[in-house]
Amino acid sequence: MRYELYYWPSIQGRGEFVRLALEEADAVYVDVARLGRRGVPALMRFLEGRAEGYLPFAPPFLKAGKPVIAQTVNILLFLGPRLGLVPKAEATRLWAHQLQLTISDWLVEVHDTHHPLGGAFYYEDQKSESKRSAANFTAVRLPKFLGYFESVLRREQGGWLLGKRFSYVDLSLFQMIAGLRYAFPQAMARLEPKYPRTVALHDRVALRPRIAAYLASPRRLAFNQHGIFRHYPELDL
Repeated sequence: MRYELYYWPSIQGRGEFVRLALEEADAVYVDVARLGRRGVPALMRFLEGRAEGYLPFAPPFLKAGKPVIAQTVNILLFLGPRLGLVPKAEATRLWAHQLQLTISDWLVEVHDTHHPLGGAFYYEDQKSESKRSAANFTAVRLPKFLGYFESVLRREQGGWLLGKRFSYVDLSLFQMIAGLRYAFPQAMARLEPKYPRTVALHDRVALRPRIAAYLASPRRLAFNQHGIFRHYPELDL
């Protein structure tokens, strides 16, 4: 199977969770919007309803032969068993899906630290609200999410979120920790000692051969001020 990933060409964003799964599995895929001048128009054909397949609301979406699958969590639910990144047992697949949905909720809260009034407004138009949102996030919500995943790892006792079986959810938790370190370096430095299993998972994922090669390659876009994870020093409390 040759997969086609459709996402914005200059940010990691939600598309990065899918890229990590494809890279770990050594899947054959093309990041369509990064194909030069033809890339973004190809993406827009889907969003404008001019391409075959179900109409996605927004990127990322994945073309796998004829099917077009949208929404990050839905894409990973589709790819997981096909790429060998989740066990075949239904109960375990649903558990992985549940964990991924929790990560998706977490990601929304990260975005809302710098855009609490919504994406229609520039950050500069909502600085005071962002400071209040970020203060609550770093003091209350961030420890709550980190504590939850730490408790899952403590219970599973295998080093991964599904116990001894590595899965796409481990890749997603790695991406969350990497992004949070970029966006909130001071807060993460303060909090990380309390969550050693979660930090160890991040470090183990980074050392996996295909992930390490991907992180060192130009395919891995750098974090920047246009993605979900953004570093504003005044929000890093």
